[in-house]
Amino acid sequence: MKKTLKILVVDDDQGDRMAVRCALAEAGVQMELSEVGNGNDAFSALTTTAYDCVFLGYRLLDQDGLSLLQQLRSSEIKVPLVVLTGEGDEQIAVQLIKAGATEYLSKSRISPETLAQVLRTAIRVYWAEMQVALANQQLRESHEHLIRKNQELERQQQQIQMQNFKLLEASQLKSHFLATMSHELRTPMNAIIGFSQILLRPKFGQLTHQQADMVERIFNNGKHLLMLLNEVLDFSKLEVGRLDLKAERFDVSKVINLAVNEMRSLADAKNLSLLMQTDLQNTLVFNDPARLKQILINLLSNAIKFTESGEIWVEVKELPVNRVAIIVRDTGIGIAPRDFKRIFEAFWQVDQTITRKYPGTGLGLAIIDSLVRMMGGKIFLDSKLGSGSMFKIELPRQITLSTVAADTPAIQLDDDGVFCSAKNPHHSSFQAR
Repeated sequence: MKKTLKILVVDDDQGDRMAVRCALAEAGVQMELSEVGNGNDAFSALTTTAYDCVFLGYRLLDQDGLSLLQQLRSSEIKVPLVVLTGEGDEQIAVQLIKAGATEYLSKSRISPETLAQVLRTAIRVYWAEMQVALANQQLRESHEHLIRKNQELERQQQQIQMQNFKLLEASQLKSHFLATMSHELRTPMNAIIGFSQILLRPKFGQLTHQQADMVERIFNNGKHLLMLLNEVLDFSKLEVGRLDLKAERFDVSKVINLAVNEMRSLADAKNLSLLMQTDLQNTLVFNDPARLKQILINLLSNAIKFTESGEIWVEVKELPVNRVAIIVRDTGIGIAPRDFKRIFEAFWQVDQTITRKYPGTGLGLAIIDSLVRMMGGKIFLDSKLGSGSMFKIELPRQITLSTVAADTPAIQLDDDGVFCSAKNPHHSSFQAR
């Protein structure tokens, strides 16, 4: 033993105490040894002084060793304790070990070597038990901490669920409000457009040039506002799942040609070339012609809006596995890669300021994305700032009306790094010309 140990010997027999003291001294133990003759003095000594080890004689005048041991444990006094027993007390010693004693030794076996070995063993066992107790305490504290954390997480989860419920309720109310207001506003707007058309007809009276110009502005702005209202109404229906496809068999090239011709005047106003190419062996498809036309008009409207000079191409071609592709390319301002995902979000626009150059609700691409997914199709986007954009829509020739938007995942990039909105997207190397 390198350090000086504080040792207490408790025994009512002075000779036994002396035997312990001499054996430890002869073994070379560096120690400060104290001796008491009864249990009360031992208890008092242990309550005021920290000892490294206690040698306790089992039979004391005022009480037995078991009673003293129980008194120490009830007072939470912990110390390595070696019980010194007489002949035939081995069974009692086992009870003492169970009660908390560290080790026991028969008085008849006391010798320098034996006592020193027992002392070392008792101290090692004691400190091992203390480390185990400390580890168990830390585990209990960690367990209690985890329980508290779990309870807190459960409370937070309940709060999040409640907030999600409130957000869902608010979203439903918002969608209902948008649908109601859009529907209510469309009635007077249709009246404004209708009466403007009547005023522009010569048979209802000749207008001056200035009057005709003002009425034509009313008419054009009314149509633009009606288009915005229709976008809001469609979006609100899509959000609550109330927009249904009305599929029928039709000639897709004719529908696309109608959409192109409808947008040609806007392209001509900006001196833009609007070209169309159809490469289909079979032009018949089973889909919703009105919604397909709406998709194409939205794409063309965006292409014209964001293109100051150059050309806009519309291409329709065959795809494997009984599918068709509709492609709209432009030479416009292009889209930064960081904005590829966000442009399909509702109400989001690259320029969010009220003084932005390009007006709109920010719902056009969100509606296109939802409609294409309802049709079981995919959207691919390839664009570069300053070099134009390409939107490619792949659709099955015959849609399945049971297909709903909720069954398809969010928009994502395909393996070639080209933006795609689809379930299990795949994409061949298709680049904008």
